[in-house]
Amino acid sequence: MTRSRGAGLALALALWLGAGTAHAGQAASDLTALRAAAERGEAAAQFALGVRYATGDGVATDDREAARWIERAATQGHVGAQFNLGLMYADGNGVPQDSRQAVAWLRKAADQGDARAQSNLGLMYANGSGVPQDAAAAFEWYRKAALQQELTAQFTLGLMYASGSGVPADAAAAAEWFQKAAERDHVLAQYNLALAHARGLGVARDPEKAAQWFRRAADRGDAQSQFMLGTQYANGVGVPRDEAQAVAWYRRAAEQGLASAQTNLGARYVSGRGVAADPAEAARWFEHAARQRDPGALFNLGVLYANGTGVAQDAVRAFVLLAMAVRRASGPDAARYTQSRDTVGASLTPAQLADAQRLALGDELPWPEPAR
Repeated sequence: MTRSRGAGLALALALWLGAGTAHAGQAASDLTALRAAAERGEAAAQFALGVRYATGDGVATDDREAARWIERAATQGHVGAQFNLGLMYADGNGVPQDSRQAVAWLRKAADQGDARAQSNLGLMYANGSGVPQDAAAAFEWYRKAALQQELTAQFTLGLMYASGSGVPADAAAAAEWFQKAAERDHVLAQYNLALAHARGLGVARDPEKAAQWFRRAADRGDAQSQFMLGTQYANGVGVPRDEAQAVAWYRRAAEQGLASAQTNLGARYVSGRGVAADPAEAARWFEHAARQRDPGALFNLGVLYANGTGVAQDAVRAFVLLAMAVRRASGPDAARYTQSRDTVGASLTPAQLADAQRLALGDELPWPEPAR
């Protein structure tokens, strides 16, 4: 999944070098001197003054005044001002939102070699924002930025090679770019590199390396990596089999709301693998995942209601959940879920069945969500 860059001002570029000034550092901190230099037309001072208005540094925050000074610097060719003005037009920050203007200013900075502008311009082409959507053009701008070590571009280039977006699919090239970004602690790159090692996509299949990269991303809070690491511990793939570790990682992902982890954690509370069996706790986690329409959770929770395990027996609720699971099932699960639904349905009175079918068609769980 591609995540767009934030549109914050690049404060690292907010340097004003007062020409002919003996004490540049002192002059830079002097707002009066800075304003005078900006009024004289010095682009660096204009940009620095715009940044001050944007951040409220020594002046009241004023996005429109920030944009006014940054635009004056941008029109003189100041690359940092051009980049930031592009972001301001993209977000409508201090100026009317205008994707075409955003592209125009980002392109000016990108043509001067600014890697952040190149990456953002790639995003505009990828999304068709301010320009016709063009995956090949997006790829070229991302590539230019990636070759300058721009982190988001390195990761995105990996995604483009993996999916064949704007460039022929190349799993080895994808893994290479994911590696570059992963080594610089890009969490999603770490996750994708781990998947490449787990599945042998562009690299030799290596479950141990997969576990190492999943762990690096998991330690930084990535829920999907936590889930995958838990699954490796559950199956003893790339790491020693350890049910307690599996539960610990599933829990961390489940607490972040990841439905697959919530379902697997619920299953551990049913089976007592890695944790003391607790059907009521299993039902609670299944319900959290069921509300996200996870088919396995819908089925498992339906079975608990059918049997009165961990919850009060309720055949109508069981039917609703099983019917919702059937609609989302595929492969062998579809037949199994359907059989369970029909078995529960046969136990209902005609009035109960009609009510359950009506509720199931609504595709909502018609009872309050449990407390976490």
